[in-house]
Amino acid sequence: MDIFASHYTLTSAMGVGLEAQRAGFAAGHSGLTNSPWPDCDISCYLGRVDEALAMEVAPQWLSRNNQLIELALTQDGFVEAVNAACERYSPVRVGMVMGTSTSGIDRTEEAYAALLSDAGAVPAEAAGQVEGLAQQFQQPLAQNPHSPGDYAAHRLGLKGPRLTISAACASSAKVFATAKRWLNQGLVDAVVVGGADTLCLSVIYGFHSLQLVAPDPCRPFAPDRQGISLGEAAGFVLLTREKEGAGLRLLGVGESCDAYHMSSAHPEGLGARLSMQRALDDASLTLAQIDYVNLHGTGTKANDATEGMVCTELLAPNTLASASKGWTGHTLGAAGIVESILCLEALTTGYVPGTMNTSSAEVGFNLLLESTQAQLQHALTNSFGFGGNNCSVIFGAAS
Repeated sequence: MDIFASHYTLTSAMGVGLEAQRAGFAAGHSGLTNSPWPDCDISCYLGRVDEALAMEVAPQWLSRNNQLIELALTQDGFVEAVNAACERYSPVRVGMVMGTSTSGIDRTEEAYAALLSDAGAVPAEAAGQVEGLAQQFQQPLAQNPHSPGDYAAHRLGLKGPRLTISAACASSAKVFATAKRWLNQGLVDAVVVGGADTLCLSVIYGFHSLQLVAPDPCRPFAPDRQGISLGEAAGFVLLTREKEGAGLRLLGVGESCDAYHMSSAHPEGLGARLSMQRALDDASLTLAQIDYVNLHGTGTKANDATEGMVCTELLAPNTLASASKGWTGHTLGAAGIVESILCLEALTTGYVPGTMNTSSAEVGFNLLLESTQAQLQHALTNSFGFGGNNCSVIFGAAS
């Protein structure tokens, strides 16, 4: 059964909405900056979306993630497209699958900051305000892992099944697998899939403690790469069983979990190979038919080495490949949706982004260092996360 990617929207450090992404790519402008994060003393480059802070969200839903979701949903006529789908199929026949890894953790940080002094006790001047602070931060709708998916469904008026997936950096790639199963099984007639993640001190210091944060903008696959540049993003795609809008196609999804290590991929890339092959099998394609691969390409020593080894062995000589995290930053649970939408954009516009910040690479496949134009029929994106969570997704051009 055909599944169509009818409408989509993306907001990242490159800008708000699709036109801002396109303009940034055309200008060769990365969204990474060294603007410091509040109360953070780690020197690094981040892909921030501070425009989200201007978005009004009801107090019970308030979190940086939900503010970013609100910002992203209101771009590119996406709300209107979903409203039309609800009118056509009924809200109970439109599902929601969301990927995230941070959810409302920023609110937890703010609660502790409001309550604790440097000595680790409730400060005297706040002692009489504890009850008020508790009321302010008692947000069961925001302080749970499902909040981004629940908020997006609430905001769009969706009444169908909904699910939030938190599988590290593969979270919002795996949304396509769930949505595809729902559509194939006839549980729904349309699904909104998406991903959103924002930064906070827990994220920045957490990755820094693993010695994975680069002091300079990340350089995927470069011999002197030093690590990742963290970023924020939110994106959404409307999937339907009937051809609408853009008419792009979701062709195949492959999932695997090698469970080799908490934060490192299997050294032989077994999970990566398996997810790519399962996506190809699902799409009834061979790797020789893939025109472009958007690589996971984090800029870390281990991850790039493993993915590079697998792609050197598997990719055809004429297959274009690039890593886009030098443009947007590594958006964690939103990485899958970001890079899926970049594949949809490449299929639509013919613009294939180069590997920003990387001037040379010692790999045995066709890694694009500069952006190019190409006529594409099939594009594949890889998302390989902590815990061995792997997902590959294949999209096809409109037919």
